[in-house]
Amino acid sequence: MALLLRRSALFLPISLLLGLIILLLAAKIAGPMDIPASKPAVFYDNRGQLVGKWDTTNKQWMDSNAMAPALKLATLAVEDRRFFHHHGFDFRRMIQSALIDLRHFSKAQGASTITMQYAKNLFLSNDKTWLRKFSEMFYTIRLEMNESKKSILEGYLNTIYYGRGAYGAEAGARTYFNKSARDLSLAEASMLAGIPNGPSIYSPFMNYGKAKKRQKVVLNTMVKSGFLSKKRAEIAYHAPLHLAHAENKVPEKASYFQDALRHELIDRLHFTQKELASGGLKVYTTLDNETQETAEYWVKRVIPSSTPIQTALVALDPKTGGVVAMVGGRDYTKSTYNRAVSAKRSPGSAFKPFLYYAALQNGFTPATRLKSEPTAFAFDNGRRDYTPNNFGGYYANNPITMAQALALSDNIFAVKTHLAIGMKKLVSAARSAGISSALAPIPSLALGTKPVSVLELARGYATFANQGARIQPAMITKVTDSKGQVLYEWQPKKQQVLNRQTSFVLSQMMTGVFDKRLNGYTKVTGSKISGLLTHKVAAKTGSTPSDSWMAGFTPELVSAVWVGYDQGEMISTYPDSGYAKTIWAHFMESALKGKPKNAFKAPKGVVSVRIDPKSGLRAGKGCSGRPTYFIKGTAPTTYCGKQEPHKLQKPTKQRRSLLDRLFHWWK
Repeated sequence: MALLLRRSALFLPISLLLGLIILLLAAKIAGPMDIPASKPAVFYDNRGQLVGKWDTTNKQWMDSNAMAPALKLATLAVEDRRFFHHHGFDFRRMIQSALIDLRHFSKAQGASTITMQYAKNLFLSNDKTWLRKFSEMFYTIRLEMNESKKSILEGYLNTIYYGRGAYGAEAGARTYFNKSARDLSLAEASMLAGIPNGPSIYSPFMNYGKAKKRQKVVLNTMVKSGFLSKKRAEIAYHAPLHLAHAENKVPEKASYFQDALRHELIDRLHFTQKELASGGLKVYTTLDNETQETAEYWVKRVIPSSTPIQTALVALDPKTGGVVAMVGGRDYTKSTYNRAVSAKRSPGSAFKPFLYYAALQNGFTPATRLKSEPTAFAFDNGRRDYTPNNFGGYYANNPITMAQALALSDNIFAVKTHLAIGMKKLVSAARSAGISSALAPIPSLALGTKPVSVLELARGYATFANQGARIQPAMITKVTDSKGQVLYEWQPKKQQVLNRQTSFVLSQMMTGVFDKRLNGYTKVTGSKISGLLTHKVAAKTGSTPSDSWMAGFTPELVSAVWVGYDQGEMISTYPDSGYAKTIWAHFMESALKGKPKNAFKAPKGVVSVRIDPKSGLRAGKGCSGRPTYFIKGTAPTTYCGKQEPHKLQKPTKQRRSLLDRLFHWWK
């Protein structure tokens, strides 16, 4: 072993010399290089206005002449004291490290110069392969050939990571001392210079004792390098440090949207953190700043500051899937948890539109009538039963139409329908519309017992708004590099997954939640906010003991709002349960300002018929009527009141026998 080490020690200098000659030739042939812009990615809204950036630490590039001299000297001492005396490589350190590598069969990292580290920061990943080391040496030579020492040191000081999201000396100084890098004292500079060696270890916020030990190492190294007297080092070490206090941050614009945007850049588009932190990228988004401000305004306006209840809101452009507004909580500075995309809660009756779409596809119409009364349902071949209740214990105790059942949110009608068409039909319809969370063919699914996210529900409703065409929610339209070259460009796609005519009929049924003409035995669920709306909107409310929902759409805008407590506490008071409706109504009305009052256009294959809500028949003389859409050929032909002979439907007895066959199991 000793002989092998001696031979290696003799052979190593020759190998290094040959390797360097090869690298020098390659670097010379490659010529000058374009140094990536060491700037964080910048975010723009859908009008090209600045929204924010990747690095939220207020990163700024600073000329090295403006930085405190103590910071530059401390950095040189602890990272590369011979920086101005070598051409990119410190051969003494390299040979020592290589010998250690051979002894331990590992790759030591103690030989990296400032130029090598800067090359790695600009061009390379953090993996520890020999290929990466070779590439690092290649880029190091190119930097030394084409850049001045001042430029290299300045670039290094502006790209090195100081922890807590701070890239560069200016960001580091403001993060730890709440001052500019130009104003750092020797004590502060020596503390800051020691952090990059291990930001999670030497952060004075996380471990002040270890940070002080590291500061002492930096100061002692400055003394050994001749940059500092021993006495000045002692004074600096004992000088008091005034660290930045954790103050309330000024909230970013569209904070939760930006948070989700950062995840999408990494998780879906696979940009690296290095690219986003220092690559000078420009990210163009789907965010509509005016719509976002409207959403934030109504959340703050409606929910009192005294209550701990939380909320989330998502608004989509249904034509493309672009997220135009997102609120993930009431105050990002107090809670960064994004409830719009990360939380999943039971949607309650807001899930029923998926059920009634499936029903319309399987023989039901808006005029189909079933009796609303307390009912115990048997399922699983009679081995199990399920007994739902209507909200507040209200039942019609008479037949009601499906249009009424949706507007009144009747649970009995919903479960009867669910069991009649087959419980897998609801699962299939919801899946097709875009619901990806776990679902199960169980009776309670008709009442929205399986949790979904706010974004997910908005996507499902967007499919109805698009007359059955499903979209994929997105937040990014384009990403360009520092030279303007397009790295990614969004191509919105629609897929026709649901029947166009059925989706439109359902959307018009959903406008009934605001229509008092559908009032059968209690108020329609949107009656309290109907006076706030001037536009025709399709919507559905949803409630569970711990969740309150309101979601709806026009062909131009979809939005979903959730209100509840993070830990699932019961919503016990009416104001709490009404916040979602009020926020949603005000938001939709404000966001749709200037848009057509009725943007819905019926596709071919549907007809509008005036239906009497009480009987489910065509409105004749003496009967009230509400315009109701049907797929052509499925509208009732019988009139209530005075009937026209040529319009008579089949005998009532036959109609009842059909329902008897469908629902024999509950009698």
